[in-house]
Order: sequence, then C-alpha cells, then structure tokens
Amino acid sequence: MIEIIRELEEAKVGKVAQNEPLSKHTMWKIGGPADIFIEPDSVDGVIQTMEVIKRHNLPWRAIGRGSNLLVDDAGIAGAVLKFGPKLSHLELDGNIVKVGAGYSIIKLANVISKEGLTGLEFAGGIPGTIGGAVFMNAGAHGSEIANILTEAHILFPDGRLEWIKNKEMEFSYRTSRLQKERGVCIEAALEVKPGNKEEIIQEMMKHKRYRRETQPWNRPCAGSVFRNPLPDHAGALIEKSGLKGYRVGDAQISELHGNFIVNLGEAKAADVLAIIRHVQDTIHERYGVEMRTEVEIVKREA
Repeated sequence: MIEIIRELEEAKVGKVAQNEPLSKHTMWKIGGPADIFIEPDSVDGVIQTMEVIKRHNLPWRAIGRGSNLLVDDAGIAGAVLKFGPKLSHLELDGNIVKVGAGYSIIKLANVISKEGLTGLEFAGGIPGTIGGAVFMNAGAHGSEIANILTEAHILFPDGRLEWIKNKEMEFSYRTSRLQKERGVCIEAALEVKPGNKEEIIQEMMKHKRYRRETQPWNRPCAGSVFRNPLPDHAGALIEKSGLKGYRVGDAQISELHGNFIVNLGEAKAADVLAIIRHVQDTIHERYGVEMRTEVEIVKREA
C-alpha cells in the first residue's frame, strides 16, 4: 500500500490517506477504514488515480457524501475515491446544466431555482451529490433524475471514461445501468426549462418544509432505507407493523418516519443490519411483501 500511496502523491491527484475512517464520510457516521482513501481534485486527478489503481490491480469503489450508504464496520478493502467539493464545477449554458459529481444536489436545486429555471424542485431536500443521484436515479415528489438528465460522463471499472446518453442509462425506479456495471458518474448534463421564479422557489420551500416536518435529519441517517414496494410505501408498512422506535444498540427506527434508521450516537453497521433484517422478516411474515433496501450495503471483501 505504501508504494501505491507514494505513486498517487507523486501524481498529485488530490488528498490521499491510509486507513481513513469512513465514518467521517458517511451520513450515518458509520463505517470502518478504507485501506487507501483518495479525494481527487479534478477529472484529470480521477484519470491518473485510475491508472495507478489499474496498474496495481487494486479493488476500488467511489462515494459522494455517503448518503444511502452503509459501510461495514470492518471498512472497505482497496481504494475508496471520494468525489467531493473538488469535483463540483458548475456550468450553465441556456437550459443545459453541466455539473460535477461532487456537487450537492440540494445546492444545485437552490442555484437553479434562483435562475428561474424549473426541473429540479423535487431535489431540494435530497441529501446527496449529483454523482450519487445519477447512480441511484434519485427522486422525490413524483420526479427523478431520469426526467432531466441528457447525458452522464461515466467512469467504468476498467478505467474507461465515456459520455452516456439518457436512453443508454437504463433508468428505472431507484436504479440505473451503473448499479449493474459498477460505473461511476463523474459529471452530468441536465436539461431544465424557464419557469416562474416565485412559483419554483415556493414549490421548493414546500418540499423542504415537508422533509423537515416528517424526516429525522436532526440525527445521523442515510435517507430512506427501503425502496417502496409499490403500490405500498415502506414507511407505512413499517409503521403499521409497530416497528417505529425499534432499536438495536445505538441504531433505531425513527419515531418520526418508519423508513429512516437513525444513529443515536455510537451505532455500528451490524446494529443497522440487524434492524434491516428484522424489518424484512417482519414485513414478509405479516404481509408477504419483500422489502428491498434502497441504501447500498458495502461489505469488506478480502
């Protein structure tokens, strides 16, 4: 690992650290160390990082703000690339927004709304980055990234970087082609439209108030834990089963929203996983419904 770290530092790809606790980089504040942690400071930094990783045949994965992510207490083997503020460039050309993977989707929604452009109101309360939103086809309030993305700049596991059109992204509910191929979004181009500025801002404020009143963002959490098993809603099924408040260690199903698990202070990934399994078993036994996670569960592999 020392040799790999030295090569990355010499290439000046950005921040490089060994055994970095991922609890510092996930919204749940949970997760063991990454063998090598890299925060590239540019797209060129990403390319150079991948050249080193490929040369050493090192396993790798990418993260953004760490929302919708549960990292093993044992951490992640290999390299973790964090696409953060250094990859958060923004260009607005007419109705097309070109934005870096590390850009906060909440911040982007705010910026676009102030320009009097519509299309991102739904994203005003989604606590992640553009890269993660494309990966997950993030959505809320009846809309989703698939509705506005024109193309995405994708880093594939073999190190290829390609611009991929919307129709090639295989979007569906909280799903994209990237989840099957382990591709990572580096940049995205989104199409928005002119609208009434006051109406856009009012719509965003309405969504923000709803999230603030119904979701427990006062404690570390990762957003919705389960996908909605349509036509049912995960939170409603969990509440109907009497599971709100169910606790294992310092992890607890929120009293405010059944589809959120909060970290009360020192929660471990094992605690959250125990709750997830209990919910899945309970809902399946009572209603015959399979509860699939929306959060990505990352286990350490040797």
